[in-house]
Amino acid sequence: MKREPAKNFRDLIVWQKAHQLVLEVYGFSSNFPKTETYGLTSQLRRASVSVPANIIVEGFRKKGLADKI
Repeated sequence: MKREPAKNFRDLIVWQKAHQLVLEVYGFSSNFPKTETYGLTSQLRRASVSVPANIIVEGFRKKGLADKI
């Protein structure tokens, strides 16, 4: 089965899964104690957001095949 090339980053399955990770991290970290707002909560959220962001910046925006590989 041949797949169509992605027209934008939202078409990438890996980005969709990374975005779902962000939503889940925000959901469960909202239950963390308020004392962790600027500690563990912030660190987990920033780390999860960086995954889909890096897929966009480092992967999808590259034009050549060598860059994408």
